[in-house]
Amino acid sequence: MKINYIVPFFIASLFLASCSALKKDPLKEVVHVKSGIIQEVIQNPEHEVQIIYTQIKRGKHGKITFKDYKYQVNNNNYHYPASTVKFPIAVMALEKLSSIPDASINSEFSIGDNPKKWKFSEEISKLFAVSENEASNHLFEFIGYDYLNDGMHKKGLYPFRITHRLSTPNSSSLTIQPITLYKDNQTTSIFPSTISKKFEPLTLNNVKKGIGYLNDETNTIINSSFDFSMKNDYPVETLHNTLKRIIFPETFKENERFHLSEKFREFVLFSMQNLPKNAGYDPKEYYDGYCKFLMFGDTKENIPDHIKIYNKVGDAYGTLTDCAYIVDTKNNLEFMVTATLLVNKNKIFNDGVYEYETVGFPFLAELGRQLYEKTKNK
Repeated sequence: MKINYIVPFFIASLFLASCSALKKDPLKEVVHVKSGIIQEVIQNPEHEVQIIYTQIKRGKHGKITFKDYKYQVNNNNYHYPASTVKFPIAVMALEKLSSIPDASINSEFSIGDNPKKWKFSEEISKLFAVSENEASNHLFEFIGYDYLNDGMHKKGLYPFRITHRLSTPNSSSLTIQPITLYKDNQTTSIFPSTISKKFEPLTLNNVKKGIGYLNDETNTIINSSFDFSMKNDYPVETLHNTLKRIIFPETFKENERFHLSEKFREFVLFSMQNLPKNAGYDPKEYYDGYCKFLMFGDTKENIPDHIKIYNKVGDAYGTLTDCAYIVDTKNNLEFMVTATLLVNKNKIFNDGVYEYETVGFPFLAELGRQLYEKTKNK
């Protein structure tokens, strides 16, 4: 009998090639661990996981290059972005502010007939330190839908659209209230009320989720999928590319950058990494990992001083997302990660019953730690 050695050799070659490819992809190595919280989440497609991990290479003359690794990233697969939209709201508010003479991050503004004044620097600090919704909504009123959406698109940051404010009555109103800006030279500028263009429903995969949702008005469960088609859309890839433009603007063309003075950009960076206790919040309630899901989302221990995390998180409707640039000055390493997952076992939305503490935070924290180790040992 003639033995065919070619087929077994071919299969063995494919196996070796597959193993070689796996070794070359640190993200795949992490998500294909044999056990633990990462594997528990990855094995369940209902978690709708998407991850981008970026290695940062510094060449001669300070040239920066990126090596991206992706897992299940698809702009057509919808996930609710929650508070991650506050990141571009803060940056675009500062971009608009920087174009106004005699205005600074310490300038104040008021909204509509409300006599109360808000300071830009304080609202941005609250937005990043504890992800305050009111601060985000105040800044949003300063820029409005059209300035924000069009500005992001012009920089090549799409898909992207903001269709509503966060956790406030009449959140999807297209009317932007008038703004009074109090300049540093004691003069004021008035920005009149505007009405934004209407939005069409999203036609993406998974834009309708679950088997039911809680109706806020009647406090009853509606046995129908929860429709996200008129909600905000900020895919993982667009979010990750926003972070790249803020951390390393010099790697992008002029028209792809945010137009911020270096002082304004430095303030954004400071606010992104600033911990709640350093921003004046009670450290018991707002512990270091409160808005640092990757690496530290499952602990209330202090983050070591040599680790700085420049990030923005989001959590709502069972979806957890973190977009972070992580730096370890002690071990001289840096990397970027953006990850999202859905934790909603009962498939009922808006009921507040989500597995954040038991699944979501442990997954993101362990994912961050594993990628930290991969970066450290590369």
